[in-house]
Amino acid sequence: MVGARITVNGKETPISPAAPHTTTLDFLRERGLTGTKEGCAEGECGACSVLVARPGVNKPTDWVAVNACLVPVAALDGQEVITSEGLATAGEPGTPATLHPVQEEMAVRGGSQCGYCTPGFICSMASEYYRPDRCAHTDSDDSTDAEHGPNGFDLHALSGNLCRCTGYRPIRDAAFAVGTPTDEDPLAQRREQAPPAPAVTEYAQDDSTFLRKSTLAETLQVLRERPDAVVVAGSTDYGVEVNIRSRREDCVVAIDRLPELRELRVESDYIEIGAALTLTEIERRLDGDVPLLAELFPQFASRLIRNSGTLGGNLGTGSPIGDSPPVLLALEASLLLADADGEREVPLADYFTGYRQSVRRPGELIRAVRIPLPLSPVVAFHKIAKRRFDDISSVAVAFALDIEDGIVRKARIGLGGVAATPIRSLATEAALEGKPWTPETVEAAARVLRGEGTPMSDHRASAIYRSAMLGQSLLKLHAQTTEAVSS
Repeated sequence: MVGARITVNGKETPISPAAPHTTTLDFLRERGLTGTKEGCAEGECGACSVLVARPGVNKPTDWVAVNACLVPVAALDGQEVITSEGLATAGEPGTPATLHPVQEEMAVRGGSQCGYCTPGFICSMASEYYRPDRCAHTDSDDSTDAEHGPNGFDLHALSGNLCRCTGYRPIRDAAFAVGTPTDEDPLAQRREQAPPAPAVTEYAQDDSTFLRKSTLAETLQVLRERPDAVVVAGSTDYGVEVNIRSRREDCVVAIDRLPELRELRVESDYIEIGAALTLTEIERRLDGDVPLLAELFPQFASRLIRNSGTLGGNLGTGSPIGDSPPVLLALEASLLLADADGEREVPLADYFTGYRQSVRRPGELIRAVRIPLPLSPVVAFHKIAKRRFDDISSVAVAFALDIEDGIVRKARIGLGGVAATPIRSLATEAALEGKPWTPETVEAAARVLRGEGTPMSDHRASAIYRSAMLGQSLLKLHAQTTEAVSS
């Protein structure tokens, strides 16, 4: 629509004449808000992070940090954005602004040298500063560790932000020194009110269109009429294509705010997770109730990516190295696929048909992921990558086992990075089921696991290394769980 607008630092501004593919980063910089920087244009450095008002988990609104380099500005039609410039409080004419508490701590503790990355760190830190359930720990509380400060600050909030000259110690010091928002803090007060409602958007410029409908039925009808349309949710994949490969589409359809795709239901025999819920929302709403997912989330990209990325998007791309498919395969998940004619349920094990190919038909969307209950009690997710966090996996292995009286009653193993698609390790499952959970059984099954899939050699790992890591992962699981199972 011609009237598409965005509120930035409290001031409403039209999106026009920006092209529909224009990123929020470019939009902001063109309007003089140059604190938002481009470092990588791929969502890996955090120099571009900004705050967006989103539906909250513990309060009506959460201030969520996202990568402005990936999100099309048209996707923020009707939404509220805060940049690093908007955090400081303006003073009287002729007097300097008052620094935000996060900015103040970064300054006094030496958290900035060249300053290029600093505004991005500030926004990510501010998102954690305003997290409603963040609370300080007492001296007797043993839950603190090197990655969680005494003020309740989770250092993983900064996992998507890179600095190449300051060093991370003073930044960590600043993060662990911030207090809690005061009652007069306007951004803290804003959390008590509902976030902006999703805007119905039909934004067209230069022969391309960005659409957002209000219901799933309307969206599916658009996809029937426009089979060439590209569907986006968090834009964590599409945004990279726009920036790095100059991808331009005639029609982009946003589904991230559709209510029908944002439900999380826990029934007696399954858990259903809406395909457009962000990974952060899923993590906080489940709160560890699905232990295998709880192991996945901290290893999935960075907090900035998880604040936008969705399960539907991770599965929809069909990537053989996505982190969620191995976990969901081990959980025996199924997908609910919807189009204008109705809905069908497809086991995830039958969903992938080839490299980035699936059974999903033109005009069909992933509406939800369904995980059957009860869950297997022995689970693990092993991600083998060159970095501990914020990296693409060379191999990903997910385990879900039922072990009773020392016997493996059921085994489900999902693999990523060893074939053209994510796969179930059927031969290894068969080698375990009905056998005692002993070193002899595990060593024999590990030899089988090394031969699963068709691993290849590339810049991340060799085929030999990938096969070795498959077998080693099962040996590691046995070592980690033997004591727990026997007790």
